Amino acid sequence: MEEQFSDSLGNLTDKLSTWLDLIITNMPNIILALLIFGTAYYLSQKLHDWVYKILKSRFKQQSIRSLVAKFASILVFAIGLFLGLTILNLDKALTSILAGAGVAGLAIGLALQGTISNTFSGIFLAIKDIMNVGDFVETNGYSGKVEEITLRYLVIRESDNNLVIIPNKLIVENPFKNFGLTKQIRTSIECGVGYESDLRRVKEIAVETIKQAFPQGDKELEFQYLEFGGSSINFQIRFWVEAKANLTLLEAKSEAIMLIKEKFDEENINIPYPIRTIISEQQPSE
Repeated sequence: MEEQFSDSLGNLTDKLSTWLDLIITNMPNIILALLIFGTAYYLSQKLHDWVYKILKSRFKQQSIRSLVAKFASILVFAIGLFLGLTILNLDKALTSILAGAGVAGLAIGLALQGTISNTFSGIFLAIKDIMNVGDFVETNGYSGKVEEITLRYLVIRESDNNLVIIPNKLIVENPFKNFGLTKQIRTSIECGVGYESDLRRVKEIAVETIKQAFPQGDKELEFQYLEFGGSSINFQIRFWVEAKANLTLLEAKSEAIMLIKEKFDEENINIPYPIRTIISEQQPSE
């Protein structure tokens, strides 16, 4: 028993001695590998801040900037890790680890198809710059102001102050209307004037009133008479409004209606209400 213990202790001593020899022999490589690891870590952090700062002026979504900056940082550190392990002659072990990680990544990817799809859709929205925080949008049956855009979902605040969370995948795959992509929106109002009115004068007053309240710039204002109605001659006026939200459009339309009504009252132009004539036949008395 004592002899077996002595042999085992001797083998342990020999192995420790061998390891010590290897450590001493490979000390330059170890020091060099540690320097590479430290340098790679330092450069990855600096690169993260540098990339984030550059993307700040190009991408409005904070989540997208963080994702790209972290990816660049991880890439630099991974390169340093690979070089350090190669110096330590552990590149084969790294290859085995990467192979195992690839298989695990495939399994995770299959399980998280929806999440990955939403993430790539979020990146697409950020790169194309077709939707930003503050825009008024209509999509998937909802309309409101964009409050937040993340890598997985979009948050819309509706006019009743409710928040709607929509996955990015649905935004990309379905049509949407973004009022924030254009500075001007065209709207229209309809009105009717009495049959006794001077139609050319009516057109002149309506067009001048709208142009004074809503400058059209190089856009063209449209005015057309539509029909001979039951109690009025109806017309339509279409004009451009500086607006990026549906609410602003409604406010402009309301203001235009009030201005036209006030101007017609000043000019004694009648806006008739519907008239009905009721004919009652009386039965002859017996």
